[in-house]
Amino acid sequence: MSELDVQAVVTRGVHRLDAVLAAASGQTLAIMGPSGAGKSTLLEAIAGLIRLNDGHVRVGGRELSSKRRQLPPQRRGVVLLRQDPHLFPHLTARENIAFGLRAHGTAKPQALTSADEWLWRVGLPGTGDQRPRQLSGGQQQRVALARALATEPEVLLLDEPLTALDPETASGVRAMLAEQLPAVRTTTMLVTHDAVDAAALADGLALLEGGRITQSGPVREVLAAPATAFGAAVAGVNRIVGTVTNGVWTAGELRLPASRSAATAAGEVAALFPPSAVTLETLTERTWTGALRVAGQAPSSAGEWIARIDRLVQTPLGVRVHVADPALAVDVPVDLVAELGLLTGVPVRLRVPLDTVRFIPLGR
Repeated sequence: MSELDVQAVVTRGVHRLDAVLAAASGQTLAIMGPSGAGKSTLLEAIAGLIRLNDGHVRVGGRELSSKRRQLPPQRRGVVLLRQDPHLFPHLTARENIAFGLRAHGTAKPQALTSADEWLWRVGLPGTGDQRPRQLSGGQQQRVALARALATEPEVLLLDEPLTALDPETASGVRAMLAEQLPAVRTTTMLVTHDAVDAAALADGLALLEGGRITQSGPVREVLAAPATAFGAAVAGVNRIVGTVTNGVWTAGELRLPASRSAATAAGEVAALFPPSAVTLETLTERTWTGALRVAGQAPSSAGEWIARIDRLVQTPLGVRVHVADPALAVDVPVDLVAELGLLTGVPVRLRVPLDTVRFIPLGR
């Protein structure tokens, strides 16, 4: 196990990766970011599959990549595992695992014995004689992980290894990784789109947006105080940036009494609250002009305002209603959408309980 130190600058046409990050020896670092942010490019640069335009990749103080030096992938002590397990179809599960060990100079009898041990460790005892076509997708991914871990790489790179699996299978593989990664103490970088993976498997979390690291730190701290809109989406909260004047925080039509720290802050202040905390009701007037007239006749209380529905998005637990000014999301049951006749453009009255809101001064 070795410390990973990366300063990767890679230019591909109009896309540019300029990311600085580090993982301590034996640590698992999760990387999350929107599509096209450069996550796979980052892993390929660390693995030696693409050259750096500038910067470096160092493992345990050993330089693997720089502008002048480029160690080939097979000499790096780095293993990259993607969504496709890439097992050899003509070899059994045992032989697939043993192949990696044999490539590192392990004698065949010892490699086969170790392969059987790893099949047990990843929850596949008794499957050693089966070929990949006889295994399920989840079982194939377990074999691929066993093959990678058996060689004791200095760094393990996992590029969304659970994405192609169904939720139940992914949950099982995730539990296996949660048990095995700390046991082998290999420094691991895990690219994922699922905050559950980061929370369950990683010590640290880095957000990669537009080719740059926008936030990094312990998983809990990043999810508790997201610094960007993408980070807020990952954490499952609304993040709205507003200003404080005379003790009142304002963003668009939403006004809230500011906390003591927010009231004394200089500059912008972000308000955080979960979509599930917001309540929603329709108005007797279905037009925006009529809704504004009704609102003017009955002044809103703190944390209450009127907005138009921008769009509706299906979620596993119901429907996420997006509104504008300020832009935020509200989670509602699917039957309530039908009951209230919620459609794009319909005005609604929203309320957010004051005790569910956290303020983060952005000047800190």
